[in-house]
Amino acid sequence: MHEIDRHRLILSTIQDRPVATVPELCALTGASEATIRRDIATLHMQKKLRRVRGGAESVSPPQFVGLAGRPFSINETRQVAQKQAIARAAVDLCDDGEPIIINGGTTTFQMVHPLATRRMQVFTNSFPIAEHLLHNSKNTVMVSGGAIYREQNIILSPFDNDVTRNFYARRMFMGAQGLGPLGLMEADPLLIQAEQKLIGQADELIVLVDSSKFEKRSSLVLCPLERIDTVITDDGISDRAAAMLDAADVTLIVAPSGKSQRQETAS
Repeated sequence: MHEIDRHRLILSTIQDRPVATVPELCALTGASEATIRRDIATLHMQKKLRRVRGGAESVSPPQFVGLAGRPFSINETRQVAQKQAIARAAVDLCDDGEPIIINGGTTTFQMVHPLATRRMQVFTNSFPIAEHLLHNSKNTVMVSGGAIYREQNIILSPFDNDVTRNFYARRMFMGAQGLGPLGLMEADPLLIQAEQKLIGQADELIVLVDSSKFEKRSSLVLCPLERIDTVITDDGISDRAAAMLDAADVTLIVAPSGKSQRQETAS
């Protein structure tokens, strides 16, 4: 990754969290610790961030602690072709006029493009999804109430009696940080609380995850595999992950993105 791109990524990462550590920035950029430390020193001298022990922080830190997990602005640049294919397969399951719930995330966000030609009732806690559908479609859009968490671009409410309890949908579409034998996993307790409320308002739970999410784990389990009705993923899914879903009686939909075939041809 070029130095300019690394600097942009580092500055984006620290905008919505108290501190970004050197190991975190190494994982995001693919650079060595020595390179990241030099980048931090350079940006510190330019007064674009503040160097702290073990990492860096924004010169204007957020007023409240954000959610754990990688920011939306970084996630949306990863596995784009796979996410678009997964989102198209998800919208293909929908009928015009039906109510659906779409949870915030970069994979679920890709649903907005095929939804542009639909007329549905969409309930979402995602600020970008709501904004895009309002400006680019004729879908009816409802949003949950609460605080907007900038780094994830989602709206979360700590209250049990919010508007979420008043919306029913046949299907809920959601992403996750990871998916394994124990079920869906997320990185933050606030996300768990909000998403469990949404899950309770839908008959079917449809999970949209690119194949890399089967290798990721978290300490927080959102729901067991048995609660999931369908998983939509890309053609990079391993045989082991597919067997895991089959054993749990979860329907698997593989959305070919063309990415795997291009990589095989190139190799």
